[in-house]
Amino acid sequence: MYDVIVTGLGGMGSAAAYHLARQGKKVLGLERFDPAHDKGSSHGRSRIIRQAYYEDPAYVPLLLRAYELWEELERESGKKLMEITGALMIGRRESELVSGSARSAAEYGLPHEILNAGELRSRFPAFNPSAETVALYEERAGFIGPEESVTAHLDCAARHGAELHFREPMLSWEASPSDDGVRVETPQGSHEAGQLVVAPGAWAPELLRDMGLPLRVVRQVMFWFEPKGDPELFSPERFPVFMWEPDDGKILYGIPDRPGSVKAALHHVDEIPCTPETLDREVREGEVERVRSRLEDHVPALAGRCLDARACMYTNTPDLHFVIAPHPGHLRVAVACGFSGHGYKFCSVVGEILADLVTDGSTRHPIGPFSLERLEDLST
Repeated sequence: MYDVIVTGLGGMGSAAAYHLARQGKKVLGLERFDPAHDKGSSHGRSRIIRQAYYEDPAYVPLLLRAYELWEELERESGKKLMEITGALMIGRRESELVSGSARSAAEYGLPHEILNAGELRSRFPAFNPSAETVALYEERAGFIGPEESVTAHLDCAARHGAELHFREPMLSWEASPSDDGVRVETPQGSHEAGQLVVAPGAWAPELLRDMGLPLRVVRQVMFWFEPKGDPELFSPERFPVFMWEPDDGKILYGIPDRPGSVKAALHHVDEIPCTPETLDREVREGEVERVRSRLEDHVPALAGRCLDARACMYTNTPDLHFVIAPHPGHLRVAVACGFSGHGYKFCSVVGEILADLVTDGSTRHPIGPFSLERLEDLST
């Protein structure tokens, strides 16, 4: 009999297992693949981490805590997980990306600068802004490695006593007959625990079908381009993470996560519905050219040879905000899903929140925007 079973040991589940084990709970973690795998959404060598959050200022308190917890994990694991490069949010001053980032920065007093087109070009000459373009520069932003941080959470969870089973997926779960715990079925047998955390990623529509969540799993592709010019111009020390919202609203982003190349992709563009089983992992030349043409317009020296490309999945909610909540019919079960392509930076604090929910039944963190009730409002 375990205190808590955590099913899904990707970004969120690995963090939950760590926080629960660190509290002294007897934890069983279940994962359908090997550790830090590339079959879901917690891979791709880098994820942007930032605080001036254009999506909603309500995220900022969670981000401030997430940074603290990432730094704690770095110290405990002895691994460098975050690369602070600074970040540029680029577009017209009235664009959602720039104006929303500025609103969050102002509301929470986050250090930042607003650069006009000339200042942007002078300080970061790889960029090619038009005269009306501005950029919000946030010095404390950068990127985090998903594979490395999942591994760090899992290693530290095991060090604190968590029992981790890989290649053992949860098939189903139910409340125990006496309603004082849960029973989880896997291909290897049954496991019982007092509490359950479900962090299923793109498997949420299948494993949480009883909740009727309006989730949509879609295909996304990440690319790595070789600069056409001096590769040192694109090193993390000289080239910040960037997001660029042009007039058509299709955000282009880039991350200098490897020597001699930069990761680039379009965010929430041409989303093709899929499931983990039907995801098309083949990347076609037309997809490469679509991103390269954007780079030609905005970061011309980066529009070189495509060195690599990988498919992954976003699990979207209708409003693109998360689901972090107790299960409505089983208060011994906590659920985290629907991270809509911008959740990875929050893994450290979401793990802490999930540990709070199954340990105390509540959390001090502001998770009202991620409630199930607001999804009911969206569907009516």
